[in-house]
Amino acid sequence: MADSSFMPTRSTLPHPRLHLAGQPHMMSGTSGPQTGPVGKVVSHEQLLALRARAREAGRSVVQCHGCFDIVHPGHLRHLRYAKAQGDVLLVSITGDSMISKGTGRPLIPQELRAENLAALDCVDWVYIEPRPTAEELLNEVRPDVYVKGREYELNSDPRFAREKAAVQAHGGRVVFSSGDVVFSSSALIAALEQSADPYHARLRTLLQMPELEGGALSALIAKFRGKRCVIVGEVIQDTYVLCDRPDVAGESPVLTLRPIEHRTYDGGAAVIARHMAAMGARPVLVSALREDELAGALRRRLAAEGVELRSVRVDRPTPEKQRFLVGAQKVMKVDLVTRLDPDAGVQDELLGMVGDALGESGGATDAAVIADFGLGLMSAGLLRSLCPLVRARSGVASGDVSGRRSHLPHFSGLDLLCPSESELRDAYHQHDDSLPAAAYRLLSGTRTRHAIVTMGSEGLVAFDRLAGFDDAQQHWGARVKAEHVPALAPAAIDPLGCGDALLAAATLALASGGSLLAGAFLGAVSAGVQAQRLGNPSVSAGDVRSGVARLHTAHLAYVPAEVTSAGQRPIALGAAAS
Repeated sequence: MADSSFMPTRSTLPHPRLHLAGQPHMMSGTSGPQTGPVGKVVSHEQLLALRARAREAGRSVVQCHGCFDIVHPGHLRHLRYAKAQGDVLLVSITGDSMISKGTGRPLIPQELRAENLAALDCVDWVYIEPRPTAEELLNEVRPDVYVKGREYELNSDPRFAREKAAVQAHGGRVVFSSGDVVFSSSALIAALEQSADPYHARLRTLLQMPELEGGALSALIAKFRGKRCVIVGEVIQDTYVLCDRPDVAGESPVLTLRPIEHRTYDGGAAVIARHMAAMGARPVLVSALREDELAGALRRRLAAEGVELRSVRVDRPTPEKQRFLVGAQKVMKVDLVTRLDPDAGVQDELLGMVGDALGESGGATDAAVIADFGLGLMSAGLLRSLCPLVRARSGVASGDVSGRRSHLPHFSGLDLLCPSESELRDAYHQHDDSLPAAAYRLLSGTRTRHAIVTMGSEGLVAFDRLAGFDDAQQHWGARVKAEHVPALAPAAIDPLGCGDALLAAATLALASGGSLLAGAFLGAVSAGVQAQRLGNPSVSAGDVRSGVARLHTAHLAYVPAEVTSAGQRPIALGAAAS
């Protein structure tokens, strides 16, 4: 399967003093005023002391208050007008925790919003107000003039009414700026998300859907626990050979690799079962193995991870795929594969073993997965018998393929198929038709209910076959419903196993009562987690839950620079860890 990648959120932008955080950090005050923009950002104690000195010197103080998420031309005119009303301009900004303008707001964290304002020549002091409104601060500072935008002149908001009363109670004046140029930070941010970055706009739309809300997805993941699953397919040994810097052989221009480390993972159908176990399910893996020392070790490893292994005996060794890497870059792959091609007796034994694992019709099996890795175990004839069996005896039946020798068109009657776009197009020779047309061919030809088609760095599309359509209609929108989920990783370190992680999570989501979109989204999150890891480790329920939480809460946050000694300016020491 093709990889699915994790979204490049705003938080992934390089900045030496930014990181991901769930809570904002307050900028700590220093012992006294400093020069420059950073020195204009004052603590509560400093602000009151500065105000007292200004009053003693007979200097008037003007105050403005707001979010100032994006400082636009309207803000600049507003602040210049305010500065002209007195001697000193104080700009107080609402702290991050008190802003309720929707998901992802504020766009800029409070510390950087404060620095942006402090960089303006017309601004003298900047203060981050941790309380919901400026009312209490106005009672403390007692500004001579409080300036608001023209839109507040006829505003009946009770919060502004209390602020106005606080200013006037201490002899101050409330004035309104000219409003000759009006901009909206919220409108600007929405326009940026909708036009400049359709990727983030689509992700934002998805995250606002009730079924993809953080609490709903977390509750769905919790339902994975205890689900009984049966997985049928070939076991593959994935070996990573980490090599030293390559060279060229002396006898001829041949690449020379010097192995320095071997890492082995249980892949194929085994990793699907491992993912499901790590996500809390109770998987049973049914496969075909040669009974030798390697098979015994595999059985023990899987048992330690919570996977029960049942296998029919064959005389072929376990397929191994070796990948040679220099750093994280794969430079060569060697397939040590002898096709299984079981005879009729072995196929009948496998069907009986699958039936025993599934139990009787309407039994305790919540989900079943058929995985065809194109190594000979899943013949077209076996699939014709296997698909109805798992469909009749499991709550949700899924299927997946890998490689050009797999048999995607021979799957039938399942709830979900998860091919990559290239696997789908190759199977049906539809290289020039639209993806919805190819997906419809898959759904109608296999009588499958849903399909999730992965597209690598472009994410995935979840297709749902619509009921009651007319085959004579040419518009594919009348035949299938499609939902796009963007890729959820900035760059795939290793795409191996992303499709397996997606299949495991999507199948468990459907088996737990989730919608196709929720299953596709959790599958994309799982694939994004897998893509960031070298090799084929399992993805746990905690990994998926953390991935969902990052998408819902990720925003820019400020990491205060460390101070080398008292009285010195803060010095940034490099990128903060997330």
